[in-house]
Amino acid sequence: MSEAFSAVPVTIDAQGLLRCLLRKGEPDRVYFMELFLDEEVKAALCRRYPILDGLDQSDPYFDLQAEIRLQRFLGYDYVRCGAEMVWPEYAIGREAGTVEDTAEPGLRRAGGRSYAEEHTGCLTNWDEFERMEWPDPERATTWEIDWYERHLPDDMCILGTGGAHFYEILSWLMGYETLCYALHDNRPLVAAISEKLFAMAEAQAKRELAFSRVRGIWGSDDMGFRTGPLIGPDNLRDFVLPGHRLVAELAHQAGKLYLLHSCGDLSLIMKDLVEEVRIDARHSFEDAIEPVVEAKRRDGDRVSLIGGIDMDFLCRAGESQVRRRVRETLDVCQPGGGYCLGTGNSVSNYVPFDNYLAMLDEGRRYGQG
Repeated sequence: MSEAFSAVPVTIDAQGLLRCLLRKGEPDRVYFMELFLDEEVKAALCRRYPILDGLDQSDPYFDLQAEIRLQRFLGYDYVRCGAEMVWPEYAIGREAGTVEDTAEPGLRRAGGRSYAEEHTGCLTNWDEFERMEWPDPERATTWEIDWYERHLPDDMCILGTGGAHFYEILSWLMGYETLCYALHDNRPLVAAISEKLFAMAEAQAKRELAFSRVRGIWGSDDMGFRTGPLIGPDNLRDFVLPGHRLVAELAHQAGKLYLLHSCGDLSLIMKDLVEEVRIDARHSFEDAIEPVVEAKRRDGDRVSLIGGIDMDFLCRAGESQVRRRVRETLDVCQPGGGYCLGTGNSVSNYVPFDNYLAMLDEGRRYGQG
């Protein structure tokens, strides 16, 4: 088991987190952020530590109460949730199959990990476009945000989602292969789908931003892979980035932040993201693309950075190596603010459990003398 976790307490402080993300001077401590934790990781944490003691599992809001307990225990100053769109079952995330889950025993996912159909989707021509049962964003349920708005501790905040996953939904609806052909053969169809997604996200983001406890939108839209974007940069500028710019404008008009998670090498559109979309922070780093310390040295004065402790490294390293990597990363990224410690992507169930805890623990110890 890892060295004592929580030996250094964390004072939850959402306002401090927001100041850090806005680069408003030297942060008073290391702040932590993750896009999400896999459910298997959450369950393992609750088995090891008395996080849920005293909670009534029959309470209809047990899951939300548990999320607050878990986030606070780990040192996170926020919860992330959004208005839930109701898509028809045939529309989103068509599965092509599953692969074996190679996580540690006790963290494995029943049935393995699924992967998406890449060849085709439910929306490949104009007839399918006209028949599409598009979700009504005004009917999206906000019950989670409603509850958090009333019950979230005063020292925490909510980060919404804003419907900001334009490339992902576009590729899921059409299928990646069909989308690539359509970008050449049927651009008006791609444009029509994108406009639908932009309008839906606008309505969803406005609903989320109306809540006072929502202090920002954290969009999630995987636009790239290891060597570049999944579609050409000009196509992203035509059919994807306008949606992110719209949601960012809405957030900024409300005096709130716009953060963006996106995997892959986005160097060809990074100027667009920083100067046109005007993201406040970027998330998802991979050493094979660009270590977070290099991004900090180049862009740290104009955009905040989240995470960066490489996933492959976390899976292969020993605990002492993890702790050293955290210290070295913070030595570069912590000064002046604009950095929050976390994994390069998310806390997946295949990341060694104690390595994740060691990362957090070392972040707590940093700067304590």
